[in-house]
Amino acid sequence: METAFDGLATACLFADIDGRCQHLNLAAQNLLSLSGRRAKGQALARLLPHHALPAAVERAWSGQSITLRELAIDRVIDQPPLMIDCTISPFVAEASSALVVLEMTQTEPSFRMVGDAPFEAVSAMAAGLAHEIKNPLGGLRGAAQLLERELPRAELREYTQVIIREADRLGRLVERMTGSRQPLMRGQFNIHRVLEHVRRLVAAEAPIDVEICCDYDPSIPELSGDEEQLVQAYLNIVRNAAQAVVGGGIITLRTRVRRQFTLRAHRHRRVLETTVEDTGPGIEPALSTRIFLPMVSSRADGTGLGLTIAREIIDRHGGAIDCDSAVGCTRFNIYLPMTEQ
Repeated sequence: METAFDGLATACLFADIDGRCQHLNLAAQNLLSLSGRRAKGQALARLLPHHALPAAVERAWSGQSITLRELAIDRVIDQPPLMIDCTISPFVAEASSALVVLEMTQTEPSFRMVGDAPFEAVSAMAAGLAHEIKNPLGGLRGAAQLLERELPRAELREYTQVIIREADRLGRLVERMTGSRQPLMRGQFNIHRVLEHVRRLVAAEAPIDVEICCDYDPSIPELSGDEEQLVQAYLNIVRNAAQAVVGGGIITLRTRVRRQFTLRAHRHRRVLETTVEDTGPGIEPALSTRIFLPMVSSRADGTGLGLTIAREIIDRHGGAIDCDSAVGCTRFNIYLPMTEQ
C-alpha cells in the first residue's frame, strides 16, 4: 500500500491516533524536503507546525473531512513559510489500523496587496478630479482660439498658442488618467503576441545599450481579455524598465504557468505569470509601497500614472501585480487568471 501511495502526485502524510507520522509518500517528501525514514514516528506538530491543525485532525478522527486553506508552515530559518492547502480525512487501511491522511497542495497566499485601500481611494479621487478638469479645460482652449482670431498682431497670437498647447497637454494627461476605465472588449489572444508587440515598441525608442530578452513558455494557451488594454498595461511597465536601465542594462520578459494558485481569494487551477525584470538601480525603499498610487514617480519628469493605469487594467481583468526590487534586479510580476477549457 505504501508503494501505491508513493506513486501519487498528491502529497500525503498518514498519522496515527497519537498524532505521529506513519508514512510520508514521495510527493510529500519532496514538498516538505524531508525523507520518509526521518519523518516516521515524528509528531505532526513538529512536521507541520500550525495552530489550526490539531483541531482539524481531531475532527477527522470523529469521521469528518476538513480542508484548511493557505496554511503557512514554517520551514528552515531564513526561508519563507511553505504555503499549503491541506485536506484531513479519516483513513482505514485495515480493520486493526486506523489513520488520518493529510493531503497537501502547495499554493500561494491570497493576492490582496498591501495598500489596496489607499490605491482604490486615491485612484477614485484622481478619476473624479480628471472628470472635473475636462470641461473647464475645453472651455479654456475654446476661449483661447476665439481670442486668437481677434488679436491683430502675430506676436500676441503666440501667447494664445501657448495657452492652447498647454491645454492640449493637460487634456492628454487627463485622458491617461481616465483611459483605462473604458469597458473591456474581451476576446481570445496569445499573450506572446502582446509581449512581442510591446517589445518592438520599446526596442524602437530605447537606447541601443538597452537589451530586451525573452524567456517564453510556448505551451501557454490563448488568454481571454482585452488585448488592446493589456498592451497598454504591459507597455507602461516595460517602458518604466527601459527608463530604469538607461546607460546600459537588460530587460527580461518571462512567461510561466502557475498551478493551483490563489488569486484574490479565488483558487485557480492555472494562472498566467508574466515577469518584467530589469537590471537597473532598483526602486527607492521610500517609494516601494506607493509606486502604484497616482502621481507617485521616482523621475522628475514622470507623471506617476503609468503603473497606476497598468494596475487598474490588470485589476479589471481579475488579476494582480506585485513588485520586488533590489539594486540590480527589479521584478514586476503580473498574474492573470486563465480560462478553464
